[in-house]
Amino acid sequence: MGEDKKKIENKIEKTDKKSANINIEQKIIPVVAEELNTIDKKNNEAEELPEEVKKILAKQIEARKTDNREKKRKKKSTDKHIISGKAFIKATYNNTVITITELNGNVISSASAGLVGFKGPKKATPYAAQIITKIAADRAKEFGLKEVNVFVKGVGTGRESAVRALNANGLFVTAIKDITPIPHNGCRIRKVRRV
Repeated sequence: MGEDKKKIENKIEKTDKKSANINIEQKIIPVVAEELNTIDKKNNEAEELPEEVKKILAKQIEARKTDNREKKRKKKSTDKHIISGKAFIKATYNNTVITITELNGNVISSASAGLVGFKGPKKATPYAAQIITKIAADRAKEFGLKEVNVFVKGVGTGRESAVRALNANGLFVTAIKDITPIPHNGCRIRKVRRV
């Protein structure tokens, strides 16, 4: 590492004596930052949804089109441009639910593991949380959402992977807050289950 700095200093002295008094770090940092940006762009390219999930979502859209109630509803206008919002992640032992809202609480998009087609204990897995986060984030991006404050509730296995998936799908996470309800010795706990 020290040898590389010496080589760079020698090149700088030869090419321009005026810039020799500038720190080497100032010369190297822009190059490193560009490399990091290219790496981030490669990592941020969201993975495509699995084919099974795409088929299930397509069936749900077709079912909505044939449903009579859909005709009566007013279409939501996508004219709104919301830059920042809130993401609520509820991760329980049995399921994971993600809701993305505006700052004042109006829901933009939501998704749950059951919506995608996961059943039983698979609904609470980190993989299911990742998939439903991608679906909710894609719907929220249609409104122009770019940054979110994340509120996590529950102790399920999907809580950490859901937050990571929000960031991986192009939403800038500004803050993460745990809002899991904690009793201050309120209700008596259930008796221990004997098997």
